[in-house]
Amino acid sequence: MGQAELVAMTAQAIQLVLLLSLPPIVAAALVGTLVALLQALTQVQEQTLSFVIKLIAVIMVLFFTAHWLGGQLYQYSLHLFDSLPDVL
Repeated sequence: MGQAELVAMTAQAIQLVLLLSLPPIVAAALVGTLVALLQALTQVQEQTLSFVIKLIAVIMVLFFTAHWLGGQLYQYSLHLFDSLPDVL
């Protein structure tokens, strides 16, 4: 395996990490923005309220996307192990 294939596999791994981390990050950002807007409108300045709601949103997103996340990781690991004989 040449250096180009190794760099390509590393780039695929980084892209996969970014793709898989996107749903929880987007959920936390959207919920955080909505809660901050609601807190600003009602003048409630409780920090734990924002944290708990974001935590629940991220857990729900991870629960609902777990099958897809696991499938993507499984496909990448199969691809990685299939290309292992080329390395050796």
